[in-house]
Amino acid sequence: MTQKARVALVGDRSDGVRSHVRIPTLFARLAERDDLELDAYWIPTDAAGDLTGFDGVWLVPGSPYRSEAGAVETVRAARENGIPFLGTCAGFQHALLEFARNVCGLDGIGHAENAPDSPDRLIVPLACSLVGHEGAVHVTPGTLAARVLGVERSVERYHCSYGLDARHLDTLAANGVVFSGFDGDGDARIAELPEHPFFLATLFQPELAGDGTRPHPLVQAFARAAADHAKLSVHSGR
Repeated sequence: MTQKARVALVGDRSDGVRSHVRIPTLFARLAERDDLELDAYWIPTDAAGDLTGFDGVWLVPGSPYRSEAGAVETVRAARENGIPFLGTCAGFQHALLEFARNVCGLDGIGHAENAPDSPDRLIVPLACSLVGHEGAVHVTPGTLAARVLGVERSVERYHCSYGLDARHLDTLAANGVVFSGFDGDGDARIAELPEHPFFLATLFQPELAGDGTRPHPLVQAFARAAADHAKLSVHSGR
């Protein structure tokens, strides 16, 4: 018996967000090229909740989200239940926000886009906007990101104006986040949780790489992790 992997695409779907338009095409290519069939469900952030039965969760770009709480709860559920997780752009930002609040104990820490007047912010405006830009990412050897990408340097595409305040990097790292990719200035661009079956978050948008006919290695790896989770679920009687 085979089980098609069920994937939750959490984000406020809009035809005006390029990644939202691109992702279904990438999933079609994964089915055609790699025999990785994903049963995708779009879930708005203000309707996100129980993720039982899903084999993968992708917190997609498109901030500000309708519900910061919904986005954060999505990350928490995937992290605590061992569900393969991919967060890109705003997904990266909110993955770190969830971890800071629920693991590091930084309860009141905020996101500058959602709460610009917050006295303590984890996610802050970038010194220079990366909307529409490409940039080099230096990948840390021995990490999940390095194994997936197969290179120590990759050029990636961005569409964001917010990133991690570097003052909080050491606190996140001390509690278990591994920052496995940095730009040329040493700013974090990839984060992962080594104790999790598959948990990757990138400030860049791998779904925008190329023309959409060849899915980015990170997207492929997420799909494989979801497929593996589906197989385990069948064996455990889902």
